[in-house]
Amino acid sequence: MQILQYIIIAIVLIIISLVIVKLSKRDFNIEANKLITYLGGKDNIVNAECNMSRFKVILKDVSLANKDAIQKLGAKGIVEIDNQLKIIFGKNAKQLKKYIEEIL
Repeated sequence: MQILQYIIIAIVLIIISLVIVKLSKRDFNIEANKLITYLGGKDNIVNAECNMSRFKVILKDVSLANKDAIQKLGAKGIVEIDNQLKIIFGKNAKQLKKYIEEIL
């Protein structure tokens, strides 16, 4: 009887762990759509590249980019050089680029 209680407790803990992991995953598709909007829309994006933790995007018009909103999305830093933005997203940069390529 006591072994059955331990098994039930273990199953409940596993279920709780799975729920926590599922809830903590980011929805990169939604974030990619927001990022595209914050960059001035998909027509404003000329090219997007990813290098380690940095997401580099070349824009037609950099003034259309909402840098404050991009930072609120999770960017750790943004560097503007001419018509490009280098956005530091950390380990999520590659995954965001993948979703953005699918949308563009």
